[in-house]
Amino acid sequence: MRSSTRGDVDPFIVMDVMEAARVAEAAGRSIIHMEVGQPGTGAPQAALDALRDDLSEPLGYTVGLGLPELRRRIAQHYGDVYDVDLDPGRVVITAGASGAFVLAFSALFDNGERVGLGLPCYPSYRQILRAVGLQPVEIETQARGRFQPQPQDVAAHDLAGLIVASPANPTGTMLNAGELMALADACDATGAALISDEIYHGIGYGTRAVSALEVTQDAYVINSFSKYFSMTGWRCGWMVVPEDHVRRLERLAQNLFICPSHASQRLALHAMDCRDVLDANLAVYQANRTLLLDGLASAGFETMAPPDGAFYIYADVSRHTDDSRVLAADILDKAGVAVTPGLDFDPIAGHRWLRFSYAGRTVDMAEGLERLRRYMADRA
Repeated sequence: MRSSTRGDVDPFIVMDVMEAARVAEAAGRSIIHMEVGQPGTGAPQAALDALRDDLSEPLGYTVGLGLPELRRRIAQHYGDVYDVDLDPGRVVITAGASGAFVLAFSALFDNGERVGLGLPCYPSYRQILRAVGLQPVEIETQARGRFQPQPQDVAAHDLAGLIVASPANPTGTMLNAGELMALADACDATGAALISDEIYHGIGYGTRAVSALEVTQDAYVINSFSKYFSMTGWRCGWMVVPEDHVRRLERLAQNLFICPSHASQRLALHAMDCRDVLDANLAVYQANRTLLLDGLASAGFETMAPPDGAFYIYADVSRHTDDSRVLAADILDKAGVAVTPGLDFDPIAGHRWLRFSYAGRTVDMAEGLERLRRYMADRA
């Protein structure tokens, strides 16, 4: 049967690693998961209890933009956390951040337009762009720039749009208000659209992440209930868009998705009032971060970008290999630890890097480090 070139995208390597780990576990092996950014905690129990009460009534379609009460609650969140006065009408509920990217790219760009992203970055940016007929422009970043795109990159690469993430995946680096403003100004000067991925907001270590909405209203801001709210499997996210783009997004959302899951939206609404429990999860991530920063260095993974936020460490493994994918497979096979090769995030230099996720339980992170130490000692 014929096929479309839209399907000619690269695999999401971390999902392939997850599958290899699943096969190993099905065969009876013990696997420590450091490959995927999935919190070891689930959705807050109080939110789950409230959702059970909601299920006494049938849950049907919601309107395309999402539950009005959830949109209002998200707008309140921006006031509470960022001191931003946000019109709830600008909030669009989506089927996870992934659904938000599909909607954003479809609303902002025409076929063939160039959209910039700084390497290393979340791999699905470029694959979704390709699948909807756009041209991802991969911008090599530098450690001295905290692995983030720079304002001059916008004009230098003739971009229709720029995607930034803060905290970033896989590095965990963040943009401050001045840096975000400079990028927003660069986009404004060239007519490029700014898309700010803020999915890891709420997971920070000493400094609160700055939202693009604090420096400009002329941007698409994308967030999700997956990370801070521990709701990965529920697939619920949101966007904040300029007022004159809301109807455009509504038409696309109605036709592409009808609406996000009603149950997920109800759970998300309840989870927003569980901040005490969710903030307590940060203590686990903080402990894991400290454990891995020390433990990975002692195991032989010495050069890292210390993360400001999120729950990843991006480690330079070039003194051990020139093929991080082969190394990751060998670590899984011989050590029983699943990690992600940097090629997922950077097709140019990712062969020199591994990403370690510390989103899981501290006891599992400690066991994973011990296995990695033994593995590296055996290689010596």
